[in-house]
Amino acid sequence: MDPFERIQIGNTDLNITRLGFGGGTLGNPTEIIDEAQAWDTMAAAYDGSIRHFDTAPWYGLTRSEHRIGRYLETQSRDSFTVATKVGRVMFAPEDPAAFRNSKWMQRWPGGLPFDLRFDYTRDGFMRSYEDSLQRLGINRVDALAIHDLDTRHRLSEEGVATGFRELDEGGGYAALIELKKAGLVKAIGAGINLVGMIPRFVERFDLDFFLVASPYTLLDQDALDEELPMCVEHGASVIIGGVFSSGILATGAVPGALYAYQPAPAQIMEKTRRIEEVCTRYDVPLPAAALQFPFGHPSVVSVIPGANSRQIVESNIEAMKIKIPGDLWAELKQEELLREDAPVPDSA
Repeated sequence: MDPFERIQIGNTDLNITRLGFGGGTLGNPTEIIDEAQAWDTMAAAYDGSIRHFDTAPWYGLTRSEHRIGRYLETQSRDSFTVATKVGRVMFAPEDPAAFRNSKWMQRWPGGLPFDLRFDYTRDGFMRSYEDSLQRLGINRVDALAIHDLDTRHRLSEEGVATGFRELDEGGGYAALIELKKAGLVKAIGAGINLVGMIPRFVERFDLDFFLVASPYTLLDQDALDEELPMCVEHGASVIIGGVFSSGILATGAVPGALYAYQPAPAQIMEKTRRIEEVCTRYDVPLPAAALQFPFGHPSVVSVIPGANSRQIVESNIEAMKIKIPGDLWAELKQEELLREDAPVPDSA
């Protein structure tokens, strides 16, 4: 599989590489790296021919945008595509000292000290968009996604309903359309963590893509029931953001492996071990199978694994190039480790 083939997003004129770069890990969520390592990680991606970079204000409380922007501003603007997100407005905390112990800093221990509020209105989106441009050091982004409008982040159905009202009555969606019509962004979409959200978006709004972070991986295919078929029906492309299930499909079932950003439960550890055993029989690394599996579905155009070192970037590139025999996918289905109806990539 060619990791650098460019694929069209929806019906737009935006094309992105099959293998992109997910900027969440540059926000220092667990392992804290310095600026030199962050720069070297970005250099490895760009020098390795990755040309799509995804970030968000949320990642490291703006640290990821700063790091990605500092590197990309040294490259020709037409040589890469960059995506960021809206839905959170960042601002200086009232009590900087107390903020160091806040829940946001606990989530991003290596992040920058900026507080936030959720805001899906026109004013919130425009403020977030303009702030992102300044952090990135560029005057346009290629794609803009509505971020984390779900019960996990809004904490309740009421919070989600409020977000959708802000998108509609508050002018948030209209602002995205305005930016797109003005040529300031080429594609608009939404980031999805949970099944059940894509239908709620497509029944209200016309979006070019969905960034799916969890429900479609080698471990989970719940998005096959409704989400992905709906994307095909409506011509929306899918980018897979959580292709390694937040870690375990990259590391394997090792002690401390993460799944859904938490220590992996016993049943997930066992399932991962069994998948890895099948991969080993075909001399295919587990990360290679994880990276390539989503491309079997016609809606999927790109995967954007995170990385915080040159070694991880280079291993992701090599994993995308490994030829995977069709018998591996067939055995995973036979062992009931992969859904029978899951489409798989063409055989090597």
